Amino acid sequence: MSKSPTSLPIEIKISTVVAISTILHSADPLAIDAALKQMTGGVSDFFEDEFAVIDVGGIAEEAGQIDWEALVKLLKRYRLNAVAVRGAPASLHEIIRAHDLFLDDGSSGARTSADAARDNAAAAPVAVPVPAPPAPAAVPASAAPAAPPAAPAMIIDTPVRAGQRIYARGADLIITAVVNNGAEIIADGSIHVYAPLYGRALAGASGNAGARIFALQLEPELVSIAGVYRTFDEGLPADMSRQPVQIRLVGDRIDISSLGPANRH
Repeated sequence: MSKSPTSLPIEIKISTVVAISTILHSADPLAIDAALKQMTGGVSDFFEDEFAVIDVGGIAEEAGQIDWEALVKLLKRYRLNAVAVRGAPASLHEIIRAHDLFLDDGSSGARTSADAARDNAAAAPVAVPVPAPPAPAAVPASAAPAAPPAAPAMIIDTPVRAGQRIYARGADLIITAVVNNGAEIIADGSIHVYAPLYGRALAGASGNAGARIFALQLEPELVSIAGVYRTFDEGLPADMSRQPVQIRLVGDRIDISSLGPANRH
């Protein structure tokens, strides 16, 4: 008598692994620890036991100095569960596998949490990507060069709830409703929130240091421009609290300035 598939003791189905990309710019564990402390602002459940792909592509020459066991333990202290390594030279593949880490070449189906958020946002009816205009037709060499196409934008018209992530890949992100505590919004370009911003906002996620964050009312958990973070354990200065503000990167620090009428010239 044949058995139905549901009676089998195990089933194998195609799925995807959602993971955070942990991009290393140093092999020094003390520097990594200090950066994670600053990034999380002491929030013990900041990463909520998420999977992590360790990306060493930017420090391939230093990757041989990494103590993989210590690095995995360090990430675990911050509730990041390392499962794979990306960008490692071939000479390190054996030792990486010996620490029960997979080698991710980008073809395994693993996605970062930002990738998953982008896909979820794109599938939701409220996410309305605005495509870039078509490229201009060819013109004679003597004509003036055409202006570059405008950057696309993703528009979200509903509140962003706690635990929700939205990622605008290669685009600006425009949100017309509140971003609640525990929510995370990410964009490769700038972020515009025409409502209170209480959660986490990360602009310039692909390294664009010229990206900015704008909000009608700012009381966030964390903001970031091109990987430079700032938390707000003590709140904002009184003259900026509940005011329209812009956030930008000045050198290697986050600068916040008011956009209120008294500060306009």
